[in-house]
Amino acid sequence: MIMNEVDCIICGTCVADILVRPVPLWAPVGGGRLIHVDPIDVTTGGIVCNSGIAMRRLGMRVAASSLVGADQWGSLIRSRLEAERLDTAGLAVHPTLATSTTAVLIDPSGERSFAHHVGAPHAIDVNFLSSQGPLFEKSRLAVIGYFGLLPSLEPVFAEGVAVVKAAGCTVAVETAGSGGDIAQLVPALPLIDIYVPSRDEAVHQTGLHDPREIIDCYRGHGAAGFLGVKLGTKGAVLSPARGEFIDIPCIEAPGPVADTTGAGDSFLAGLLTGILRGLPPREAGLLGAATAACCVTGLGATAGLRSFDETIRLTEKVPATSVRKT
Repeated sequence: MIMNEVDCIICGTCVADILVRPVPLWAPVGGGRLIHVDPIDVTTGGIVCNSGIAMRRLGMRVAASSLVGADQWGSLIRSRLEAERLDTAGLAVHPTLATSTTAVLIDPSGERSFAHHVGAPHAIDVNFLSSQGPLFEKSRLAVIGYFGLLPSLEPVFAEGVAVVKAAGCTVAVETAGSGGDIAQLVPALPLIDIYVPSRDEAVHQTGLHDPREIIDCYRGHGAAGFLGVKLGTKGAVLSPARGEFIDIPCIEAPGPVADTTGAGDSFLAGLLTGILRGLPPREAGLLGAATAACCVTGLGATAGLRSFDETIRLTEKVPATSVRKT
């Protein structure tokens, strides 16, 4: 019998993020224009790095699974993850594709836009997931993401999820970009244990706007697991089971908001950490909100993250009446 050596393996997009701030996103950049900005920084991004580092800071044992290029950005990602004490045995080098990179343009309020090159994660497919089977077998939970940015996997997404489930993992899925094609997601929904997309991505997928109607739509397509919709500054709606809804408020950031990059991934990391720790759904959702609140206080997706004790303390300030369960 294989004992779980890690709590969560995160498989999918990992990115080198080039952070440029402040950029007036409300105005066209225009040709030939010079914009004076703060010192440009390079950090890691993508779900493997964002949620992986967040869960590690919250005390989870985390492994990374992805493809990078044989370039300086791939080396940077590996070194950053190892410095955070993530297991990088599943971080493979693609022989021809470049590491995924994103230029993140951040306005003074912390809002951001992205110029993204998919790079090596483009090649993540069912064969890659199968090759990572021994790593999945060592983990309690697997996160696959981003649905919407994995073009070689999404046409056979249900097959990919089935490969991971066969290794004995609980499976969570995260979205990005437009949210991807719901027709490619639907066959996988009965296999997915945890699915909490952002509102914009869920609206793109379903054509619906009300979070509860969106969740009911996923249920109608066979989703039986823990569902939800992230609502940004309005918190989240979670649905641990059919007909059950919990409104999670946004938690005030414990400092000035510097950058909202990675807030959604941080919410997911906190939520999953709460679930893995056996917290009730309400408390797990509040841990997600608190992790997102910490995230936005730093530049980039991970600089503002804090320990479990520091993060969970923020949830103690939330009045019980502000979390509604129906």
